[in-house]
Amino acid sequence: MSTHHASVIWERVSDAKFTDNRYSRVHRWEFDGGAVVRASSSPAVVPLPLSDPAGVDPEEAFVASLSSCHMLWVLFYAAKAGFVVDSYRDAAEGHMEKAADGNMWMARVVLRPDVHFAGAAPDAATLAAMHDKAHHACFIANSVKTTIAVEPVA
Repeated sequence: MSTHHASVIWERVSDAKFTDNRYSRVHRWEFDGGAVVRASSSPAVVPLPLSDPAGVDPEEAFVASLSSCHMLWVLFYAAKAGFVVDSYRDAAEGHMEKAADGNMWMARVVLRPDVHFAGAAPDAATLAAMHDKAHHACFIANSVKTTIAVEPVA
């Protein structure tokens, strides 16, 4: 089918002891198309200054990945049905919880897509069906055990 690559690069600051666990978690993600993203652990997990709130943390990236995948499928199904999407916004939210085994995991992701159409718009049932098809088509959603809720705004 296809293969996807990302490089994750971290380097120790030369004067960081490392074994005291007080090293920077800032790193970068490099993608095959040339995009470079500043990344870090979440400040909710590793306190400042060892993490950087300006960097994208893995949990945020996970939520954004699910949201982006869902959006791309909604756009596909809307175009296929002859509807013109003017804008799409999602205020996606991921919820970390402790599992029965004591490990933390992303237990739930809520997508809140707000889709606006030019001209004729699908009725509520048709739009809901597009979201359902998009959810089941999303490669990322099909790859995780997390409960993913889709709660369209409109």
